[in-house]
Amino acid sequence: MALAAQGFCDPRPAGSGDRRHLRRVVDRVGVIQIDSVNVFVRSQEMPLFARLGEHRRDLIPAATADGELFEFWAHEASHVRTQDHYLYRWKMARGEELAWRDVRELNKRKPGFIDEIEDRVRAEGGLVAGEVSTRVGPKGSWWDWDEGKVALEWLFWTGRLTARRRMTDFARVYDLPERLIPAEHLQRPTPTEADARKGLLLQAARAMGVATVRDMAVYHRQKPKDARPLVAELVEAGSLEPVTVEGWRDEAYRFPEAEVPRRVRAATFVSPFDSICWERDRLERVFGMHYRIEIYTPAPKREYGYYVLPFLMGDRFVGRADLKADRHAATLMVPGIYAEADIAPAQRGPIAEAMAGELTAMARWLGLERIEVGRGDMATAVRAALVSHPPD
Repeated sequence: MALAAQGFCDPRPAGSGDRRHLRRVVDRVGVIQIDSVNVFVRSQEMPLFARLGEHRRDLIPAATADGELFEFWAHEASHVRTQDHYLYRWKMARGEELAWRDVRELNKRKPGFIDEIEDRVRAEGGLVAGEVSTRVGPKGSWWDWDEGKVALEWLFWTGRLTARRRMTDFARVYDLPERLIPAEHLQRPTPTEADARKGLLLQAARAMGVATVRDMAVYHRQKPKDARPLVAELVEAGSLEPVTVEGWRDEAYRFPEAEVPRRVRAATFVSPFDSICWERDRLERVFGMHYRIEIYTPAPKREYGYYVLPFLMGDRFVGRADLKADRHAATLMVPGIYAEADIAPAQRGPIAEAMAGELTAMARWLGLERIEVGRGDMATAVRAALVSHPPD
């Protein structure tokens, strides 16, 4: 049920995925998280590959340019549908009320500065942070924002600006909402905060099939304590159905229209920032997979590798692989590839074949000519399977 809700039971397109297929995915998941890590491929592209296979890599930028998607803080920084703009206005309003410390200090030092930045965007069109920079000297830590960046991010958070991504360097381009979001969506009446929150909880329930209050709340970064009475109202209205899931400590809720497929035919690597595995507790509770991202773990202490993607086959996560795209050498690097501990030896052959097929498809999609497999208990079998799956 969880996999069907996330679109893993929908058949992949026979040819290259197009805008219709992007809409199908976004309608299913509601939110596609953005992340700047590019060691393999930017993570917002992988939810599409996992569900569509090979597709045009400009689908999300093109949909944003055409007013179908916009960027906002939904789960984290995320692509969301412009038609859902009204559901996030309470977050924008909350931002106005709860000013960041940096914003308060900036307003004291330079009254009117933030308004001046907004006026520049209005007059000059979309701007990146570097074009309004006030920095003197080198940049410090990751979150070392200068005054121009603080102003832009504040305007973005509060909805006075929105954003798209520049294709060349992934920089966030800030612009006026009316330039990027269709008027029909901007002019949609603003609901009460409670109704907007309930709308997001329902979207989360639809995207998960069956979920706890916490599962639904964190999907759009709401607090469970705020969500609990709203979920009760949704149950009373018949929009959610309380259920008991064997092995779950907390009560769960089923989206009434959730599908229960007879079988799942998926076979794909999944980004750690994919909505199917955002919450590690839910991933373990639903699928029995213990997963921790190791990007920030010192190399000697990593168990599986730097950028490790779980591998879904059928209705189980059966393995994982550390992936890296060496673009200069046109090579998909697989420094490590593994089966889960409970996989029987007889299952490993079919899993290796499925992994090899997906690695081949990903290499072809990314324009990489070779695949090099390193260590891991699946390495020998996958290497052998790749002989019948050349990237070209």
